[in-house]
Amino acid sequence: MSDPSRRIILDSEILAGKPIVRGTRLSVEFVIGLMADGWSEADILRNYPALAHEDISACLAYARDALRSEKTYPSAA
Repeated sequence: MSDPSRRIILDSEILAGKPIVRGTRLSVEFVIGLMADGWSEADILRNYPALAHEDISACLAYARDALRSEKTYPSAA
């Protein structure tokens, strides 16, 4: 998988600082959302030619890392 730190950036001037794919205005959230909605990698690359396979891999790795560091607490039933 691609190293997200090389392809994903945070810039307060773009999309209010959301993590985006370097060189685009496409957020990690947007790319992951497309995949959650059933878009294949081929669909994404065809519709967003500025993206490469490595960018999609970096988005997935970024999401994985964000979830890994997330703290969750069981709710009291």
